[in-house]
Amino acid sequence: MIKRYKTKKIYVGNVAVGGDAPISVQSMTFSKTRDIEATVDQIRRLHFAGCDIVRVAVPDYDDAYALEEIKKRSSLPIVADIHFNYRFALIAAKSVDCIRINPGNIGDKKRVNEVVKACNERGIPIRIGVNSGSLEAKFEEKYGQTPKGMVQSALYNIKYLEDLGFANFKISLKASDVQRTVEAYRMLRPLVDYPFHLGVTEAGTLFHSTIKSSIALGTLLLEGIGDTLRVSITGELEKEVEVGRAILKDSGAVNDGVNIISCPTCGRIEADLAKAVAEVEERLKHIKTHLNVSVMGCAVNALGEAKSADVAIAYGKGSGLIIRKGEIVAKLDEKNLVDRFVEEVEKAANEDV
Repeated sequence: MIKRYKTKKIYVGNVAVGGDAPISVQSMTFSKTRDIEATVDQIRRLHFAGCDIVRVAVPDYDDAYALEEIKKRSSLPIVADIHFNYRFALIAAKSVDCIRINPGNIGDKKRVNEVVKACNERGIPIRIGVNSGSLEAKFEEKYGQTPKGMVQSALYNIKYLEDLGFANFKISLKASDVQRTVEAYRMLRPLVDYPFHLGVTEAGTLFHSTIKSSIALGTLLLEGIGDTLRVSITGELEKEVEVGRAILKDSGAVNDGVNIISCPTCGRIEADLAKAVAEVEERLKHIKTHLNVSVMGCAVNALGEAKSADVAIAYGKGSGLIIRKGEIVAKLDEKNLVDRFVEEVEKAANEDV
């Protein structure tokens, strides 16, 4: 497992963030928050996708006043996303589990003070959300939209909250590209011990966001940086959670679930490997035990990979082998291989519980 930076622990509802808590995965509804039914439905979908914390946009009073009912019906902790108008935060703080503000666009610090007071009264945290595109004017004029400007903004706002006696917060430093995002988090991490919310903002479509987020978040996680994360994808919902979970697993930040090893397609393959892997992936997604499983399409790759896998399929012409920890347990017709393979993986998972 990756050794993480030691950070303070805060709570967003019943979800711990920072300290020794598992790295949580967040997402955000895209419905109009004032549409209570649609918003609750999206929260439900995110819950079943494996989301830990959900954020909702609050751009006007109707959205702010809808939060009380949404919170009553939500199975996930709710973060209210506030920009420009601090009064929305004051309303939201009465019912939600966390307030996200971008200090650069809230305005007068007296307004931030009111938000802090409201959060203190209910014991809920604040997320200081610094975005490269909306820094306070004095930092953008001096540093531009650079990692240093983002870090200086974060430090300024951290000190401001600390001077108010408030330390119940987490921090995000998001840019729309990988390099600035990674540099900003790296620069700030040794200077504070507050938990970090990771993400690349405005990351684009599923394809582009997956690549950007995997590089940026994966890099930071491998360095022990990060306590919670969101993968921002245009027009997606459950996929944000799916990609976030995959980044955690494949970076080694968490050690659970099935790691599927399959060979690339080439002229040596003796079976419809793409179909087999898709079926295996679907049928094993319920397993939480960490297992390495291998689905290989020819003898060249199969034998070496199968020896190191917990359970493996090695396809041949019309048939194949089922292998557990390097030992052959069955030779079957191709049509029966996946069923037996899934059976063996489930056995292995139960044995390790």
